[in-house]
Amino acid sequence: MSEHYPTASNRSEIIFAYDAVDANPNGNPLSGANRPRIDPQTDQAIVTDVRLKRYLRDQLQDDGHGVYIRNVKEEGEQATREDLLEDRLKEIELDELDEDEIEAAVFQQFLENSADVRYFGATMSVDMDEEKYGDIAAELPDHFRGPVQFSPGKSLHPVTENEEYNSLTSVIATGEGKEQGGFDLDDHRIQYAFIGFHGLVDEHGAEDTLLTDDDVRRLDTLCWRALKNQTISRSKVGQEPRFYLRVEYDGESFHLGGLDQDLTLDTDASEPAEELRTIRDVCIDATGLVDRLKRASDRIDTVHVVASDVLNVSIEGEIGNHEFLYSELRNALGDDSVRVVDVYEDATATRPEE
Repeated sequence: MSEHYPTASNRSEIIFAYDAVDANPNGNPLSGANRPRIDPQTDQAIVTDVRLKRYLRDQLQDDGHGVYIRNVKEEGEQATREDLLEDRLKEIELDELDEDEIEAAVFQQFLENSADVRYFGATMSVDMDEEKYGDIAAELPDHFRGPVQFSPGKSLHPVTENEEYNSLTSVIATGEGKEQGGFDLDDHRIQYAFIGFHGLVDEHGAEDTLLTDDDVRRLDTLCWRALKNQTISRSKVGQEPRFYLRVEYDGESFHLGGLDQDLTLDTDASEPAEELRTIRDVCIDATGLVDRLKRASDRIDTVHVVASDVLNVSIEGEIGNHEFLYSELRNALGDDSVRVVDVYEDATATRPEE
């Protein structure tokens, strides 16, 4: 299906980190009260990859890209998979194509109009009209395997649930001349968490969903803006993107792996974990990350990076801000191998055409 189609050429590895202040980054409905997900052994906050992908899908949709798996709560009843695929068929002159060409044309149309499927894949349980569409109905794949995957995120430190939010009482008037009534609201939040994700872009998987280099570059702004724009509900407000780094490798089927583990909390320069309350209480140690990238510099094409202007970073015991981090990366890899992402300028460049 990807023959002659320009899919992503290089493998990429991603670190994405954000923090949460007095928020519930990812509630667990199975807990009975939607409590924050916390590892019972380490007390680290956990955020599933599903939660992150929901932010990204919602931002793609807001940006004007076609999204296949929409937010049901906001969109109501979704079009069926059959409806979406049949819409794509209507755009193609079937009589001018043979059977093999029809299948390729249908899925190219579908994928070009379903940005989230190009990134994350999708299950395709379709029941097409075989009488109407012939053998192609029986040849549709069961699913697309997404070339972009994230591991569940974890905080770099133990977290504490904020007891002050556990039980809020709301008092309302139940009607004219009636007494006011009260009810308890469960509102479970954590005091502070600095949460890191690891992601991978597989250039071979990109061939299956027609993920392009432009799609991959879009991730450099999409992750950041999604956390800015999609965390506006009552329990999600208080989350901010703090660090994004995508290592674009030069060479087939190679990546270092586990780069997120090389970004740690500098316990000497940070407040104790139980006293963390804001980003200004935190210092991130990037020594291991920079060293590891330097050792693999001959296999790296470009490092795409952006960091918050209030993020403190330590490298080899020296502490600085985002500009200090960029400088250390350039020293390790060379000026031409480090691209500092201008989030909003680059976002404009990767929006869909009107």
